Amino acid sequence: MCTSAGQRLRHATIPQVAPPNAVDLSVTIGALRLANPVIAASGTFGYGIEFADLVDLNQLGGIVVKGLSLEPMEGAPAPRLAEVRGGMLNAIGLQNIGVRAFVAEKLPQFRSFRTPIIANVFGHTIDEYLAVLKILEEAEGLAAYELNISCPNVSSGGMEFGSDPRLVAQLVEAARRASRRPLWVKLSPLVTDIAAIARAAEQSGADALTVANTYPAMAIDPKTGRSRLGRLTGGLSGPAIKPITLRQVYLTARAVKIPVIGLGGIETPEDAMEYMIAGATAVQVGTASFAAPNACIGIVTGLENLCKSHNISNISMIRATLEDVSG
Repeated sequence: MCTSAGQRLRHATIPQVAPPNAVDLSVTIGALRLANPVIAASGTFGYGIEFADLVDLNQLGGIVVKGLSLEPMEGAPAPRLAEVRGGMLNAIGLQNIGVRAFVAEKLPQFRSFRTPIIANVFGHTIDEYLAVLKILEEAEGLAAYELNISCPNVSSGGMEFGSDPRLVAQLVEAARRASRRPLWVKLSPLVTDIAAIARAAEQSGADALTVANTYPAMAIDPKTGRSRLGRLTGGLSGPAIKPITLRQVYLTARAVKIPVIGLGGIETPEDAMEYMIAGATAVQVGTASFAAPNACIGIVTGLENLCKSHNISNISMIRATLEDVSG
């Protein structure tokens, strides 16, 4: 941040009255209340249950599972991951066991945990999205859905759902009618005007927005002249994208009234705090979990300590307190 978290907070009208050990980290995203604002992001934490022996899942604000499709998908050829300066490229290819297997095999294992489970949903037509939602609607144990709208819409010649406000509206309206649970929409960062996309999702029934997905990128091995991945391009994530996505979160939060969940390059409590100061209600942690499975827990603990050090009684007090120094 340009100034310290403490300086940012002093510019905001925040009552600093917290007892030394009382910090409320809970946040509200629509009708869903989370114990803290740190959520494990889709695609980087498996289906979540695989980490149960490594991480106390009850300490997480929430878990967004791997993207679920109507039928199982094998995904992209290996190698699927490539480390790059400032982050990582992935070309997983949306590999998953399919929504039916998830409901039968994975979801029941969460019954002993209290952490909210959010199902990430994708498809290549609106009908595919709705078919996945229909199966999930009949299952127990889910707190919300997250629509991945960065998928190509085969009915529109391969254009991404998330690149056109009209397509966004059509998909979100259909999903809203088909679901009783809270509906989050995960936006693509590759749009000319993310505020217009965000407003289209909000007006069509979204309860929250996740900002944002990865950025298409590539890496080449100069010794072989070939891609470092099993396909030519992948999605860039990690610290390199944080400044770009931080701006996207700021623009989105200013454009809508529903909660925004920030995602991109979060490795430290300070990173998470930046996103919240920019307007995010909560954050998702992705790439950091590859290097440290307990990264989310460290960020939760760090946020609590930051709040204590600045006498902040409620984490939500820092949301959208960015000082406008433009004029």
